[in-house]
Amino acid sequence: MKKNQSKKWLILPLSAIATYGITQLAYRFPSITEKVYSRFLYPFIARIISPFSNLFSFSIDDIFYVLLFVILLISILLLILRKISLAKSGKIILNILAATYILFYFLWGFNYFREDLNLRLKLDVHEPNTKAFLAQLKKLVENTNKSWVSFDNWDVNVADQNIEKSYKKLAPALKISYPAGKRKPKSITVSRFFAQAGISGYYGPFFNEVHVNSNILPIEFPFILAHEKAHQFGITNEAEANFYAWLVCTKSTSKQLQYSANLHVLQYFLYQGYQLEEYPGIIAKLDKRVKKDLQIIREHWMSLRNEKIDEAASKVNDFYLKTNKIKKGIEEYSGVVKFVMDYSYDSDFQEKWNLNR
Repeated sequence: MKKNQSKKWLILPLSAIATYGITQLAYRFPSITEKVYSRFLYPFIARIISPFSNLFSFSIDDIFYVLLFVILLISILLLILRKISLAKSGKIILNILAATYILFYFLWGFNYFREDLNLRLKLDVHEPNTKAFLAQLKKLVENTNKSWVSFDNWDVNVADQNIEKSYKKLAPALKISYPAGKRKPKSITVSRFFAQAGISGYYGPFFNEVHVNSNILPIEFPFILAHEKAHQFGITNEAEANFYAWLVCTKSTSKQLQYSANLHVLQYFLYQGYQLEEYPGIIAKLDKRVKKDLQIIREHWMSLRNEKIDEAASKVNDFYLKTNKIKKGIEEYSGVVKFVMDYSYDSDFQEKWNLNR
């Protein structure tokens, strides 16, 4: 009996190993992952967890991370003070890490191995070329100019409601299960620190929470919130979340949502095309108010940035994404350019879902 009890500590580590094996299978069979986990199990999990977390105005995920750190720190301190043995301390730490690993994947992480956006949405892949890119950039500049609107009078709750309304309308096209729980936006507990790392928002997988940095500008809020909500719907890929946010916001009746999304995605296009010969001429066509907003955003984040924290956070995020089969790591964010172009040149997809109006 004692021998069996002494081996109980192996349950979680062995379960973590089994979970790792399942992740490898999920990665190799994305169609099954899509059908079984992303379309069936995960929406059910979100419907159960998110109503509970939404009972609290503060972030439960943030508290969870702090508790994890404190428990691990106490275990190490007890070991140093020789209050517990090395073996016992190792067992405690290993079990905590194993439990966290298991929960991450079963509560949300398996979505990393679902089918990619083009396959999932049946969106044609457009072969990239400079001519097509320039045409799309010019169109985006035009749309951004047209959608310009002041954010002097804006409301967080109204923006949230408009985003939800648009996600509900586009759910069939985006292949998401709406409502899949609740997505009440919460502020990051240590927003200032995250702002120093250039992080405008994040999704908390353990309690199904959407977080937005309290330091972001009103003009950025709609797009950032829509991006984090995409994660809550099971969209793990950053480029895909950017595309979902852009489409949801630009197809909203709210001009503030439209402008926020166009302005954000425009920055990725401008960054990708700045070396092209036609770039100066295209930039010259930007509305002065749009140029001013781009400058305000840049100066705002530069004033908050801490170079060392930003670089460290980027490396951690890059490692995290690559570990979960996102090959380009943090560069994946800019992949939204490809998806916007795929969408823009797929008239059949737009017509099918009445998105060309």
